[in-house]
Amino acid sequence: MSDPNSPNRFNEEKATYAVRGEGAPDLEAGVAAIRNVLNTLPARPGVYRMHDARGDVLYVGKARALKNRVTNYTQVMRLSKRLQRMVAQTRSMTIVTTNNEAEALLLEAQLIKRYRPPYNVLLRDDKSFPFILLRQDHAFARVQLHRGARRYKGDYFGPFAGAGQVRQTLNALQKLFLLRSCTDGFFATRDRPCLLYQIRRCSAPCVGRISEEAYAELVSDSRDFLMGKKTQVQAKLGEQMQAAAENLDFELAAILRDRLKALTFIQGSQAINAEGVGDVDIFALACKQGVMGIQAFFIRGGQNWGHRSFFPAHTAEVPEDEVLSQFLMQFYEEVPPPKTIFVDRNLEEAKLLSEALAERAGHKVALGVPQRGPRRRLLQQAQRNAVEALDRRMAESTTQAKLLAEVADLFELPEPPERIEVYDNSHIQGTSALGAMIVAGPEGFQKNQYRKFNMKRAETIAGDDYGMMREMFSRRFARAQDEDPDRTQGNWPDLVLIDGGRGQLNAVKGVLEDLGIEDVCLVGVAKGPHHGRDGREVFHLMDGRELTLPVNSPVLFFLQRLRDEVHRFAIGAHRDKRSKAIGASPLDEVPGIGPARKKALLMHFGTARAVRGASLEDLRKAPGVSAAVAQQVHDYFHSR
Repeated sequence: MSDPNSPNRFNEEKATYAVRGEGAPDLEAGVAAIRNVLNTLPARPGVYRMHDARGDVLYVGKARALKNRVTNYTQVMRLSKRLQRMVAQTRSMTIVTTNNEAEALLLEAQLIKRYRPPYNVLLRDDKSFPFILLRQDHAFARVQLHRGARRYKGDYFGPFAGAGQVRQTLNALQKLFLLRSCTDGFFATRDRPCLLYQIRRCSAPCVGRISEEAYAELVSDSRDFLMGKKTQVQAKLGEQMQAAAENLDFELAAILRDRLKALTFIQGSQAINAEGVGDVDIFALACKQGVMGIQAFFIRGGQNWGHRSFFPAHTAEVPEDEVLSQFLMQFYEEVPPPKTIFVDRNLEEAKLLSEALAERAGHKVALGVPQRGPRRRLLQQAQRNAVEALDRRMAESTTQAKLLAEVADLFELPEPPERIEVYDNSHIQGTSALGAMIVAGPEGFQKNQYRKFNMKRAETIAGDDYGMMREMFSRRFARAQDEDPDRTQGNWPDLVLIDGGRGQLNAVKGVLEDLGIEDVCLVGVAKGPHHGRDGREVFHLMDGRELTLPVNSPVLFFLQRLRDEVHRFAIGAHRDKRSKAIGASPLDEVPGIGPARKKALLMHFGTARAVRGASLEDLRKAPGVSAAVAQQVHDYFHSR
């Protein structure tokens, strides 16, 4: 079976035609461009991309026979209004041929994720899902939360709906199997057990409190637990507890009893009874007033690993079955498909979807609608959750839209803002200084757009709020001018809130004027005359005016929530930076010095400062440090 991610898998045949004139929508020009492409199209499976006059991708589609599928776009009267608008903007096409339709479906999902075209159904929440990783690259396996590419050797269990479910399961694994969660560097430098051992969350393999064979048995039991073999694990723990009690080893029996209690608690805390279902993902779609929501349940080994709601974009005038099919292919672009997928309706392309997902996963994938039994009850529960989540979403959207309209009236914006950026600084007497930006819009906080700014410029004095604001805005908007000068990618703010008063506002205003930007609305948010104790804020406008709102104003609560969120993000990022700085050592930067040699040097000299000032002769006397390493350490510090 060919690798679906291989760069040499597809043959790309470009058939691009330049169209003279302006890029305004023109139905006749669009049809003419498509007809020009038809002359070169084969009757083979493949993927086509439609481009506008700028070359941006409007739509990505797949076809069993390219020529037949693309011909449909020239029959304008049979197209929906949405597709007519797309054809009117089309000026060129790019064609990619594939070996079969399943490959075309896989490539279509890849290209939609890459280009995010405005006429394709889009999965908005495309952040990576968390997994539990049981690593196998160490004698004593480590269990940890993992996101992203699978770079490490080990067993991956997931996906989980969110990090909360992962942490809950990790806590259970620590209580049940006493597996270590520390890094290899921390593990290597321990000379006594840490707190987790004292509270019975770890078996302390770092200091030899458990043998390698006994720890390997715990790892095996944890793997069985994550694969759904809870009954076997429970029986084994019960037998071990009974044996310990018979041998009058009551301390061990008490430990095993506590582990059994933890297992029983986990089994009873499952919100969804999925016993006997195995590995399955369940999807149900709800639609109201043209808005669609999809509810996903993740079941692995009969255990509920959480659920999540999705609200795809660009679903207007698109049939529900097509939305769900497009969603599934984009969802499994990054998440490995299980052997069974349940949906709440019969999909026209179910067989093709199964074939494409099986090619991606490397095993057979069954896609269907359960009709009876516990599987049917799970699907019905997903359907109920989909409807309830959609109702909540629509209610929140209505409230959010009203608030944004009132914000537009307050700050005299031409229309409700689609993108609000909020900025703040964080430091302690100038140390670990950084700036932070959060983004909000009609659908709430857009956390994948949050940014941190480490202060890099020599002229920025640590602790100077005005200087930090100037550097942050200079870098942010200079980059925006370079990457999106025409402001067509949706990354330019309609409203900018600055945590600070008139001074911060003037500093930022001067930066934007130097960049030639005069049409971005800036507002400074400062504490009121009583330093915010009365719940009031003062809003400083660019023309010198100051506004205050009643303490019970919903708009005030909304703007305070934005300000509080940027505070939270800035302080959290500052703490992370400060923690790294506290734990850092000058020895960490010396090439070739690992944890063992670092420990030997510190044990011999006492401090990193003493190592830095030591002579070459003294370095050579340190135990475990060769002459070559001593020379390397000496040269590193004294050449500086």
